[in-house]
Amino acid sequence: MLSAGSPAPQFPELTEILARGPVLLAFFKISCPVCQLTLPFLNRLKSPVLAISQDDDASTRRFLTKFGIPSLPILLDREDDGYPISNAFGITHVPTLFKVEIDGTISQVSESFVKADLESLGLVFNDAFDQPVPAWKAG
Repeated sequence: MLSAGSPAPQFPELTEILARGPVLLAFFKISCPVCQLTLPFLNRLKSPVLAISQDDDASTRRFLTKFGIPSLPILLDREDDGYPISNAFGITHVPTLFKVEIDGTISQVSESFVKADLESLGLVFNDAFDQPVPAWKAG
């Protein structure tokens, strides 16, 4: 997996969104319970988040609606296509988050649901979550 300080692999959507400032890339799968907990918190950030789904379009849209995040920008990185973006970033688990700076450098990486990482991202993006981030407890 790529680490902080590495250049982010480029793809058109990343180049476009970086033109407006730093972005948080959030890789997820709809069947992942930890992703179901994480994505609603990411949706509360005022700064750009690009959610990268490893599922098909219809299933991803249902997931976003079910968890109250229908307006989050989504990019599909499907198994049928060989997960090209996930593989370029070296993803082994979801959710995995990468904060990418304007120059294309990865400045922060978080794997799974890490309360301190989410709170730190909220501060880095100058955002405050409207609810406290819970500690993750396996079900």
